[in-house]
Amino acid sequence: MQNRNIGRAPDYTNAALVMGFVNLLWVFMVIWAVFGFAWVILVALLLNHLIQRLGRTRG
Repeated sequence: MQNRNIGRAPDYTNAALVMGFVNLLWVFMVIWAVFGFAWVILVALLLNHLIQRLGRTRG
């Protein structure tokens, strides 16, 4: 077996954040088209609350 120097794994953080943003946008557009803008605001507020709550429990 060959002795290979294995380097560091690539950092895909930016790609993951961009794709998360793109997915969030299309989900918001579908909610907007089906239920209306008020539902988008409610879902966004709920997500914000859950993210803040997660941050408080981890931090």
